Amino acid sequence: MPEWKKRIGTIVDHRYFSRTIIILILFNALVVGIETYPHIYDDNKMIFFRIDLALLWIFTIEIALRLLASSRLKDFFKSPWNWFDVLIVSLGHIFAGAHFITVLRILRVLRVFRAISVIPSLRRLVDALLMTIPALGNIMLLMSIIFYIFAVTGTMLFREVAPEFFGSLQLSLLTLFQVVTLESWASQVMRPIFEQLPWSWVYFVAFVLVGTFVIFNLFIGVIVNNVEKTEAVEEKESTKKEIMELRRDISELKSLIEQQYNRK
Repeated sequence: MPEWKKRIGTIVDHRYFSRTIIILILFNALVVGIETYPHIYDDNKMIFFRIDLALLWIFTIEIALRLLASSRLKDFFKSPWNWFDVLIVSLGHIFAGAHFITVLRILRVLRVFRAISVIPSLRRLVDALLMTIPALGNIMLLMSIIFYIFAVTGTMLFREVAPEFFGSLQLSLLTLFQVVTLESWASQVMRPIFEQLPWSWVYFVAFVLVGTFVIFNLFIGVIVNNVEKTEAVEEKESTKKEIMELRRDISELKSLIEQQYNRK
């Protein structure tokens, strides 16, 4: 690897470099938030535009440095997060001239997502969430079956007593969604029915236990499992990268020794 690449890599990998970028991303988020106040934004449009343009170019230079620090172009674009960073910055440049339209202001908000790609712990968490999508399909199917059974049962049992909650299948599903979130389910939904049907608590307690505690714990279990897998994969890739760099350095050192020996 050329010496200049190593120097750029040292800069990019330095903790102060990452912290500076994170601070700038948070500053960008603060500026976008201030823009939502018309009495501030309308009087200072050009200032906001110049700040945004300066941040855009700083982020562009940051990505360019990371690209130059990569051993190969292919390695840089192997990461989906690098694709995401390049896309966000590129769209910012494309719409930079139209600084008074809503599109650019939305793109400024999207830049806040770059905090995920910069902070490793957030990146691992999002990667784990993406890995859970296939497994969540089975959990969602199970949850749909449970919802449907309880919705049909609730409609049959409580249609006459509480038509505003269980008057039809779709109303029952909506009510059960409120119950599963534990949002005022006892005071607003269960107690009015309980006053007329004392045994109705069995239905609601059974659904809360199955729908909330069992299903949500399955969600959490899958996510935690995938977080551990993501950390293991990342640690393995990091170790592999270090070994490759060590081999490269040994190879360069061997070449230098051979050159010195041939000169003698």
